[in-house]
Amino acid sequence: MKLGQATIKDIARELNVSSSTVSRALKDYPGISDETKRKVKELADKLNYRPNAVALSLRKSKSFTIGVIIPEVVHFFFSTVISGIEEVAFANGYNVILCQTNEKLSREQSSIETMLSNQIDGFLVSFSRETTDFTHFKKLLDLGFPIVFFDRLPELENTVNVTVDDYKGAYDAVSHLIEQGYKKIAHLSGPQNLNISKKRKEGFLDALKNAGIKPEPDWIIECPYGTEKESFDITTELFKNPENRPDAIFAHHDIVAAGAMMALKNLGLRIPEDVGIVGFSNWQFSSMIDPPLTTVSQPGFKIGEQASRLLLEMINTKKGQSWEQKNIVLDTELLIRKSSVKV
Repeated sequence: MKLGQATIKDIARELNVSSSTVSRALKDYPGISDETKRKVKELADKLNYRPNAVALSLRKSKSFTIGVIIPEVVHFFFSTVISGIEEVAFANGYNVILCQTNEKLSREQSSIETMLSNQIDGFLVSFSRETTDFTHFKKLLDLGFPIVFFDRLPELENTVNVTVDDYKGAYDAVSHLIEQGYKKIAHLSGPQNLNISKKRKEGFLDALKNAGIKPEPDWIIECPYGTEKESFDITTELFKNPENRPDAIFAHHDIVAAGAMMALKNLGLRIPEDVGIVGFSNWQFSSMIDPPLTTVSQPGFKIGEQASRLLLEMINTKKGQSWEQKNIVLDTELLIRKSSVKV
């Protein structure tokens, strides 16, 4: 047999004992001799036996604990979502276990296994930037395990999701720039495997199209990591030619917008006189920088509340009953500040 695939039955067959004896020995039940326990545990260790965490979690009664998986805790948007999640969870007698993936698929997969081993009742998930294969989630869903996805939508059927209207948020942001007189607008986009990035790009393109402005393909640049330095370097390169450069930037989130602002200032360009800028997410710093950043506000707290309520409904669904696919979409709000308003 292959390492890591051994079962209780395999160990029982190897030692010529019953499966129940192996199970009790692994759990140190009384009535099992020390010698049998030793042999069982030695063989289990040799074969790299691990209990089926999914089966354990599904078999147990409620633990009144839910697991939350997010890409990063430091992201202001996710911190507001967590607040909404905890508000509803605690009010209903549930505890919350939080794991961050740091945008790594491997961390996401290990976090799921760890939480299942701790008998959680359901998951709230915003998956990592690296996640393009959703098999690990599909397996759980096929077993009837409650999962609600928020912010980032998986390419899976029959899921329950809570998102914001990223398309309209982007459309409103770019339409505002156009209304202010900006015509040569660049887009610093997010990772293109994420649905939120695609929707924001679509909103950007449609706002230009409906205003009769032809987009410049070279001015739509992916910022896959979304760091300040990445956007600083990209913006510096984008504006190196004074004869042909944008007069505005729509950034897929505020950190990217902040890096762009630093680059523009470093180049001696004025904001908003020379270049207008709009971000997305309404991080706390966005109203404090100079000039204050126009941005699209997402109702993070409401997302957390709504996602938690849906998950608790799924957890409390009677055994054997299924839940319907849902896609809850919440509105965004454009917060207009000085970075995009021409005097």
